[in-house]
Parts: sequence; C-alpha cells; structure tokens
Amino acid sequence: MNIKQFEYKPLAHYSYAIVSNGEMAIVDPERDPSQYYAFAKANNATIKAVIETHPHADFVSSHLELYKETGATIYNSEKLGADYPHQSFDDGDQITIGHITLKAINSPGHSPDSITIVATNGDDTALFTGDTLFIGDVGRPDLREKAGNMQAKREELAGMMYDTVTTKFTDLPDDAVVYPAHGAGSLCGKNLSDAASSTLGDERRNNWAFKTQSKEEFMSTILDGQPFIPSYFGYDVDINKSGADSLEPSITEIPFEENGSATGLIVDMRDEAAFKKGHLKGSFNIQAVSENAKFETWLGSIVTPEDTFTLVIDTEENKDTMLHRVAKIGYEKLLTKVITLAQENLEQTPSLDLADFKENPDNYTIVDIRNTSEVEEEKFFENALSHPLNELRDTASEIPTDKPIVVHCAGGYRSAAGSSILQKKLASATVYDLSDEIEQFK
Repeated sequence: MNIKQFEYKPLAHYSYAIVSNGEMAIVDPERDPSQYYAFAKANNATIKAVIETHPHADFVSSHLELYKETGATIYNSEKLGADYPHQSFDDGDQITIGHITLKAINSPGHSPDSITIVATNGDDTALFTGDTLFIGDVGRPDLREKAGNMQAKREELAGMMYDTVTTKFTDLPDDAVVYPAHGAGSLCGKNLSDAASSTLGDERRNNWAFKTQSKEEFMSTILDGQPFIPSYFGYDVDINKSGADSLEPSITEIPFEENGSATGLIVDMRDEAAFKKGHLKGSFNIQAVSENAKFETWLGSIVTPEDTFTLVIDTEENKDTMLHRVAKIGYEKLLTKVITLAQENLEQTPSLDLADFKENPDNYTIVDIRNTSEVEEEKFFENALSHPLNELRDTASEIPTDKPIVVHCAGGYRSAAGSSILQKKLASATVYDLSDEIEQFK
C-alpha cells in the first residue's frame, strides 16, 4: 500500500494519505491542506475520501475545506453528529480506494465517536487508529465531558476504552501496521512513544493497555496522572464538529502594522532574550522561534477562547508563518492584529542576581510553573509554590508579593511565559525568570 505519513511536530500530529490506482484518501488532515494537494498531484491521484477518526481537540482539521475544494466525501461516525456534509462510517461500513478496502471499526474510549480504519490490500493490513491506540499507550478518556455532540464522563469512556482494547482488535493480524494520529509530546495521552508507527503484535506485547488486567485496574491506570487539559480543547472539538472555515481566507484579512502598538491581551512570540530587552507592557512571551516549539499548545493553554489578542512578531517576513501557526488551533478568529515593534516605549525584564539567589534563596518567593505531575516527581526547591503555567493567569493573585518572585520550570521555555504573566498580573512585584539557569539546581 502507498501510505504517506505527514507530521506536524509542534502538535505531535500525524495525518495520512492512502493512494491506490489513481485514487486517494486522507485520514485526520491538519488545518493546511496544501501538502495533501501536492501529494495527490505527485501521484496523479484524485482525492476521493477524507476520513475523520473523531472530532479532534488539539488541532483544527481541514476536512471541510478539502470537501469544498475537491468534492471528496467526508466519512466519520454517525455518533459524531457532524454539521457538515458527510457519510457515516461505522462498524460494518467499507469503502474502496483503488485496490484498497477501508473498513470502519467503532472504537470508543478517547471519545464516544472514535473510529479506527482498517485498510487491507491482499495480505497487507494497516490500522489508522486516530487517538484510540497510540504507540505504547491509548488515548486519554477525559476530554469529552464538556465538549462535542455526544458527551461522556471520563469513567464511562475509560470503561469503553477497556472494551475497545479487549474486543475490537482481536481478529486483526499481528503484522497489521499501526498508524496513530499522535506521537510523543501530544496531550491526547500520557506515555506516547516517539515512534511514528508500530505493529499490532508489538503493541499486544509492549503496550500496557493490552496486558492481562481487570477492567477496574485498566480504568485506574488510564485515569491516573493524565496531563492538564488546555483551554482550547473544547473549542476545537466544536470547530471540527461544524467544520472549519477555509484557511487562507481566514487569515488573509487579519490586519498587520509595522512598528505598531497595542493594548489588552498581547502575545509576543519572539525569543526570550529579545523579549526581555524590550516589549510592550503586559505582554505574554509565548515563544515560537523554533518550528518545534510548543507555541500552539501554550497559546491555547494561556489564551482562552473567550479572549481576543494582538500578536507581536519579530519580522514581517514571519507573518504568514505565524498566522498559519495560530490557525492550527483555530485562534485566528481571536486575533485582532499582528504587529512588529518600534524601539521606543518598551519595557525591560529585570535580571536576576544569581549569586544572591543562590546564597539567600529564602529572600525570594520561588514559583514552580511545571505541571503537577512533574512537581510530584521531583522538586528543585523545597519551598517553591506550585502554580502550573496553564492555571497561572487565574492563580497569580494567590502568590505573595512581599519578596521578589523567581519563576522556574524544567528548561526555561515555560518560565519565560510564566514570568511575563506574573509581571502583568502582579504589577507591584519584582518578577525574575530563572530561565535556563535552572540547570544549575537540578
């Protein structure tokens, strides 16, 4: 089978194209469809089908745009309750793409409306498992209590996942290739491998979810220690259920100002060194200087779907790239304008006297903005106050301001954002960022 895996690293997302005899199907496409058009053209193929394994929470899909541009049929579970033109794809349903047969398996657990696609061509079998079966893990069951057409409590979904794992894959061969929708770094599970694919046999041997255990043991494991849920997850589920607007028209009309100014909520994507030398008062520093930086995740965790914001970029040349990144999670609808900065009327971030901090740590209030699970695993400072970054805008007022505040995370990326949030929320306090100096204290 001619299967192409596409990866978007900042969201650890995999999408797929399946080509046979001049026809092509796309599974779980990301927001920008251009790469799928290019692949179809390179393979002299017509896009006939777009399959959504479930309404995704962590990114916005281009399934509706692909339908509008190509006329391809969108397939998903009838349980999804999609608001766009589609055809149901559930247990017993199948379609053909050239010489390949695609069958649907209802595989609830991550969501009530999840499906797995079984692709067969002769003796070859491939499984497109969405967020049901990952490499080394299964999808988390706690994202659909408040979002989506068919809601379910986490305990109910955890039980569904047990039933899926123990019954839905039983008749499939060990050599079936497993292609998940996410890899390591995604918040859709907790222990994902960095491998891009596996075999069902390997997962049966090595994935904790397939070991012999009671339903209660399985549910206890899957519900324990899941990562936080970013603010934007429910928002994206709803967008994907309705179908997102086409990408380019959505970002083309967003205003741009060179040497601009802004009030209200401001997100500055520049690297922390540039930000600390000069930024607009009250800006949040969510860095996007690396293509692998988790900009989208932290943008959607710190900025809520109820907010609107201005985006500060480093150069006009990066405007389109940043607009595409914002649109990956549907936040272009919240974006009022994009600006670069003039060099006047900017604020600087104070520099920490590291020697004094080392000698007199009790003279500072230390704020640890790592996730709760990270803090439980290891503390770097015994008296640090735990305020996870995704909650910091709401909990900042609980932090004492009688001493200078030092913010740290695990490596420096998150502390740049956290310290900038506290500089805005605690205007009367002196806030320092320990940044990558944290390595000295591990």
